Amino acid sequence: MSEAIYTLNAEIRNDLGKGASRRLRHADKVPAIIYGGHQAPLSVTLDHNKLIQAQANEGFYTHILTINVGGEEVKAIVKAMQRHPFKPKVMHVDFQRVEAGHELHTIVPLHFVNEAAAGKKGGIVAHHINEVAITVLPANLPEFIEVDLANVEVGVTLHLSDLKVPAGVTIAELAKGAGHDQAVVSVNKPAGKADAEAAE
Repeated sequence: MSEAIYTLNAEIRNDLGKGASRRLRHADKVPAIIYGGHQAPLSVTLDHNKLIQAQANEGFYTHILTINVGGEEVKAIVKAMQRHPFKPKVMHVDFQRVEAGHELHTIVPLHFVNEAAAGKKGGIVAHHINEVAITVLPANLPEFIEVDLANVEVGVTLHLSDLKVPAGVTIAELAKGAGHDQAVVSVNKPAGKADAEAAE
């Protein structure tokens, strides 16, 4: 995917408050804030249409973005995005600065592959989670973590500890101890077959 999708142009915002934010939205602008690192929070505005186009890509939420502000490039990730309750509009964005050598605490999606293989074995795939919190240095940040179901037998559940994560990535829940090894995906027996076996 083109790196251009991960680049945003922003303007410094000096007019703050609810009224100012409302005026920005009427002008198809999105108020946002960039915080974190060793610098003070920075209030900015973004072009709504360009932001909508960019955020349509899944990688936008897990990629390190380049935000051009006043001639300077700021590296950041999306930390939170407030949307309108029923209109296709973004109301506000929180960006967190990224600094080399400083760990990020963020969430990445899980990509489940080879689900058809489980189906051929007569299993039904049930997802328990679709994303996972990780700790990682910026240089090692993955866009997603792959969960391969090719060799998962019927009746088996994969847990967080079964995931193959890229080098340098720590799953946040596992760092809390074995009791946090939650289920990720199960390949279940069809209901009728499971009931028959239970009856036997």
